[in-house]
Formats: sequence, C-alpha cells, structure tokens
Amino acid sequence: MADAMELEAIEAAKARPDSSLTLSDEERGILEGASGPAPQLAMRIVVRMARILGARELVPVASAHIDGCLYHGDGGVEFAERLVSLGGKVGVPTTLNVGALDLLHPRRVRSAGHRREMALRQMRAYEALGCRPTWTCAPYQAGHRPERGQDVAWGESNAVVFANSVLGARTNRYGDFMDICCALAGRAPRTGLHLDENRRATVVVDTAVINPALRERDVFYPVLGTWLGATVDERVAVVTGLPETVTEDQLKAMGAASASSGAVGLFHVEGVTPEAPDLATALAGRAPEAVLTPGARELRRVRDALSTTGTLEMDAVALGSPHFSRDEFSLLEALLPREPFRIPFYVCTGRAEYQRLQQNGHLRRFEEVGVEIVADTCVVVAPILPARGSVLMTNSGKFAHYTPATTGYDVVYGSLEDCVRSAAAGRVTRDEGLWS
Repeated sequence: MADAMELEAIEAAKARPDSSLTLSDEERGILEGASGPAPQLAMRIVVRMARILGARELVPVASAHIDGCLYHGDGGVEFAERLVSLGGKVGVPTTLNVGALDLLHPRRVRSAGHRREMALRQMRAYEALGCRPTWTCAPYQAGHRPERGQDVAWGESNAVVFANSVLGARTNRYGDFMDICCALAGRAPRTGLHLDENRRATVVVDTAVINPALRERDVFYPVLGTWLGATVDERVAVVTGLPETVTEDQLKAMGAASASSGAVGLFHVEGVTPEAPDLATALAGRAPEAVLTPGARELRRVRDALSTTGTLEMDAVALGSPHFSRDEFSLLEALLPREPFRIPFYVCTGRAEYQRLQQNGHLRRFEEVGVEIVADTCVVVAPILPARGSVLMTNSGKFAHYTPATTGYDVVYGSLEDCVRSAAAGRVTRDEGLWS
C-alpha cells in the first residue's frame, strides 16, 4: 500500500509546480532529490498540498508535532516504515503525539496479535525518523514550546490551538502523513494561520454576564470551549471578560474542547494571550463581524449536553485529555481521599510528567488510592477502560466529546472535585451551585 501511495504522490507532484507557487533554490533542490529520497518524497507531498491550498510559497518551519503515530491501520505503518527505509530523518525538532500503546505499562492496554505488533512498529518507526518519543498530546508540557511568531507544523487539534492561541506560534491543523512530511522537508504551505490576515479576530465573545465565581473555576473552561467551537467554528474569536488570572491549564481545556466541538484553530483572550493585549489589537483595528454574549442558561445547556446519561451509576473516572500537567496533578493530590476509590480511576499524562511523579516520590500517594496513571496513550484511543463498564465520568470536554463513539461508554461531565467525590462514593455526585 505504501508503494502505491508513494507513486501516486510522486506522479501528482512531479509535474512542474504552478507558476503561482514560487520555490526557493533550496526548496527546489530538495524537490529534485539533493537532500535524499525521503525529504524528496516529503517535499513532493508538501508541494502538492500547497498547490491544492492555493499557497504562493512555502514557509520554513521551526518544529513539528506528529499526530500520525497512532495506529489506525497497516497503511500508516507502511508509510512511516517507507520513510525510514529511504533514510528519512526529520529536519526540525519534532515531538510525537500519543501512540496506541502505553510503553511504560505494556499490560495496561488490551491489545494483542497483529494489532499490537503493528501499533508498536508504527511507534518505533517514528522514533527511527528522529522524532522525540514524548508520546503526549500536550508537547508544550514536555518542553516543546515554540516562540511567538514562529511558524511550526503541528498535528493534534488541542496542541494546534494551544500553539496558536497561548504561545502565539503559527500553525495550521496538519493531519496524518502531512505532519511528518513537513518535518522531513522543513517546510509547510504558507497559508491559513501562517498568514497575518487570517489571525485577526472577526468575532467578539463577551463573557461579562457570567457569574465571576464560575469564570474562576476550571469546570467552566471546557464548557466555554465546547460552546465556542459549536458557535464560531473556523472563525477567529477574541474572548473578553475572562479573569487575568486564567491559567494555562484552563486555556488548554478551553482550546481542546473548542477544537473537538468545532474547527477552532486559534482564539484570543483579551489581556491574556500574546496577540490580544487589548481588543483593538486582536481585531486589527477593525469592527467585529459579530458580538456574541453567551448567557448562564445557554452555557448550562452546553454543560448538560456534555453528559450523555442522567444515571447516578458509574463505572470509571478518566482525566487527562489533554494530558494532565504538573499543576493538575498537584490539584488532584490535594483532593485525594484517605481510602481507596470505589471504582477505577484513570489519569492520562505524558511520560515526562509521569517520570516527575516517580522522581519526586508522589507516585505512591496516587497508587495508594487506586489511581492508574496512563502514559504514552489515553483511554479513548486504546482499550484500557473496564471491558464491561458503561458509564465514564470526566472533567474533560474532549473526553466527553469522543468517549461515546470510541469506547461505547456513556459520559457524565463534572468538575475535578466532582470526579474525586464521585469515585470515592461510587456514584455520581455534582456541585450544581455555581451553575444555578
């Protein structure tokens, strides 16, 4: 299959690029094989995509984050291994998104035979291409933090939103195969969110009418993000009225939910994010196309829609989509009960955070109450949840969005505190006070 894909890509891109796409001498050299067969194949695919997107030129990228290392079928394995066989090595610093296995805890994922073998081959192939084995959907928590204004080629929707919005870097949503091609070629099409004109806000979202106490709470941000994605879709919004104390983890949760429920690749928060020191700057001095004011009742409906069942019975709790950060582990540790949880309790994180817990001696406290920390992957992309369960509780808008389709579980959404109390009690309990 990889050979057929390669031939198709080569034949499609072999033709002379359209006159509207201008290549530098270095880029043309890569296209003609001066840097070797793997960068040549990658550049042919990048050029072909640039032509499809109507880009006038390519942009050098400072780094890449690869979403294509998760096993979805043999073709993905064959493509990565083909690049390895051609001597491929990434040309820029590159991190890896989650795979289909927890390499630190091999027995945690219920996978065997051909599927397990191919999933492992795919992960190893990307390591062989020179990518850092971070295995996290939050590479910005593993030291991969591009600077403001840097062009990068990132995959994984939450990472893309975080890079654009929180860090002020520039990337489009690069899908499987395109992400690694950009990493090998060191280039991406200069289009979309790489361009100044596409980064200005066109929609204002005013949150001033929302209870200030709710705006301080973590549980609010996945709900606001879910509303944002469903409402603005691909448009760029600037959000006003959020506290200046909003944390990276809150913005992370908001961005992940907005990318899951819609197609948000960039949002601004007035007075908080790099490109929105004030409203006028975020709007580039222009009038907004729309001013939206989500109310308490509207957001309450969104919060309720994140749950797919009203039952008080539950079979598991899962946190960490995007992957849990150091600060989130500290918050969770402070909430842990003295007695073990009554139901399975999973926390997904990157191996960098897991190793920190090991090194600082905090891992034992989580293990004492039955917390299972999943690294390298997560419960919605790998068979980890109890096979006979039916209801999952989570504080993640992204988990809430994907869990029913990927695991067959129903979902109950609540705060971190709700999840801990519910797991300790063995049944759903939620604080409704701030939502009333």
